[in-house]
Amino acid sequence: MKTILYTQRVEIVESYGERRDCADQNIPMFLEECGYLPVPVPNMLKNPGEFAAAIRPAGILLTGGNSLVKYGGNAPERDRTDRVLLEIAERDAIPVYGFCRGMQSILDYFGCELKDVKGHVAVRHTVSGVSGPLEVNSYHNQGCFQIKAPLEVLARAVDGVIEAVCCRERQIVATMWHPEREKPYAVSDIQQVRTLFR
Repeated sequence: MKTILYTQRVEIVESYGERRDCADQNIPMFLEECGYLPVPVPNMLKNPGEFAAAIRPAGILLTGGNSLVKYGGNAPERDRTDRVLLEIAERDAIPVYGFCRGMQSILDYFGCELKDVKGHVAVRHTVSGVSGPLEVNSYHNQGCFQIKAPLEVLARAVDGVIEAVCCRERQIVATMWHPEREKPYAVSDIQQVRTLFR
């Protein structure tokens, strides 16, 4: 079974003075449903590159949660983990799928600006693009309206927010929707992940 690394959000528990790595249990369940062995990445590793090299993943999943620090977030360790994993993926030709905050990390990595958006939290809406109209979930406060090469737009919301992108030459796909929050999981999301991480 192929292994997929997935990132974790940072939860701050002030009453205990703790910063905890965690992830929705649906994330590893979704990866398992796609046919992969899910392995979480700790955010405080001294060398995430060594961790990835030891695991030798077939792909990397950048998950949701925590805004980027430059847009008001409070988890710089998460920003670092995402950036280092993207650098490793580029260097070693490892496919990457990012959703929600994971897509925002990818956009930021390629120099694309995020802006605050309204009407995209805890709603369902239609996106249109290369795969036609699609109804998806939405849980984000920042979005992007314009991208830079080598990224390509795959889908947009009615208000112009970019909802999916890809970078064909680097095997990167990203969506603003959460595949793990669909019940049941969407066949199109499963197929997309299997195609990317084949």
